Amino acid sequence: MGKKLTIYMIDGTEYGPRLGEIGNWVGKALYAQRASLTKIINREEFNNPGIYCLKGDPSSESYEEKIYIGEAENVGNRIKQHLIDSKKDFKEVIFFTSKDELLTKTQIKYLESRLIVMAIKAKTAEIENGNSPSLPRLHEADISDMEYFLEQIKLILPVMGFRFLISSTAEDRSESIEKSDKLIKDSFFIKSRNFNAEMYEDNQGYIVKKGSQAKKNLSNSITETYRKLREKLIDKGLLVLNGDFYIFSEDTVFNSTSAASNIILGRQSNGLVEWVNKNGVTYKDVEELMNN
Repeated sequence: MGKKLTIYMIDGTEYGPRLGEIGNWVGKALYAQRASLTKIINREEFNNPGIYCLKGDPSSESYEEKIYIGEAENVGNRIKQHLIDSKKDFKEVIFFTSKDELLTKTQIKYLESRLIVMAIKAKTAEIENGNSPSLPRLHEADISDMEYFLEQIKLILPVMGFRFLISSTAEDRSESIEKSDKLIKDSFFIKSRNFNAEMYEDNQGYIVKKGSQAKKNLSNSITETYRKLREKLIDKGLLVLNGDFYIFSEDTVFNSTSAASNIILGRQSNGLVEWVNKNGVTYKDVEELMNN
């Protein structure tokens, strides 16, 4: 089932501050680049309790974002403090609050703690928070409400340009398959007998399974894009050197079958034909059969 997400451009410009709302959700999101914060800092939403995320440039090329996650009973006051803090060199900010203004201190601390844990686990961005704060105790009903609140946050963040919760590692496969009847359910394997590598498809992308092997040395034919991608996987600890091979330490998400096969084979390759199922049928042929 779809959801309606409304984005309101507050000053009518493509780079200006934006307000985001999802139908039948009590929350709202407010986004701004640092340069345009002065245009909206006096809006009433900034006086409310909420959870916020600051985005800046990462110190490592392995990441595209550096993220700081915080909470405050008065978001505006806290963000003003960050603006004059030389250690918080951020470019963009987004914060989430409630339309009914009923978020409690304990609830926003819960959201902060959960977001930090989720962000660290995703291994997509450089997370500036040193440690995740302990999870406060909430009643069961409040936990349910806050988990639903988090689900809406996850939907809005990428739309506003914050991708740190889009995981480099895979969620539970059974949950993913339940969400779609259009996925190819087969597992696929690299044709070469020199590698033990397995891949499957889910809603996140193409998942190379934990324990799969990748070639230790790269061919001269492989592009700079894939060289950098492999370096990122190594830096994040998703590819670990083990003897004559690299080993995937977790189920790892790729955006194409070829990206996965290039990293594993260490050379330019067409993943549509390099990956085969247990019967030796290529991914390309299985996909064509499904679409006919």
